[in-house]
Amino acid sequence: MQYKAVLFDLDGTLIDTVDDIGDAANRVLSNRNFPTHSISTYRLFIGEGVRMLLTRALPEESRNQDLITACLKEFIEDYRYNYNIKTNLYDGVSELLDKLQKRGLKLAILSNKPHPMTKDCVAFFLSRWNFDVVLGQRDSIPRKPDPQGALEVAQKLAILPSNIIYLGDTAIDMKTALSAGMFPVGVLWGFRSLEELTENGARVVIDEPMQLMDFIT
Repeated sequence: MQYKAVLFDLDGTLIDTVDDIGDAANRVLSNRNFPTHSISTYRLFIGEGVRMLLTRALPEESRNQDLITACLKEFIEDYRYNYNIKTNLYDGVSELLDKLQKRGLKLAILSNKPHPMTKDCVAFFLSRWNFDVVLGQRDSIPRKPDPQGALEVAQKLAILPSNIIYLGDTAIDMKTALSAGMFPVGVLWGFRSLEELTENGARVVIDEPMQLMDFIT
């Protein structure tokens, strides 16, 4: 198969955001006198959007839609000022993006992070590279694993889904890739396990970014 593009998940795939996300969520919880969580716990909360993350973070007996909406607003306000305190690119990502861009593959990002946050993170951490499409979560499109966002990326790139590699670190990403007809590649440097990735459809699993080039070659 001749692959013409790579579609990346963002959090846990290109950038390690868990500390800044966890710190922002814990500040929201602490301000409301709710128990906070370890950063390692947030690795399991991330992946299905901020609203779901906060739903998981709140005590089960206190969850209701009004509270979740209020916490979501507070999280967005906090995170917009603190998204780049501890976040960094994963080791090897810069080299991978350089190689992919030099080879002429198109690059795109699809995240369940809200669209404005996604754009901010890409502009701050990934401005060295030309991403042809960058999409975060928007109210008009169901969040991953619904394939609509991935198919929109393929349409904007004018590339068949079957010619696109999807690189991600969670079950959500693998399910999205399969549903969209893309080639699912799981990464082990992110937030989830080998078992989760393989059980949810990863065709290839890599443990460092440059291994993707070996596969493409």
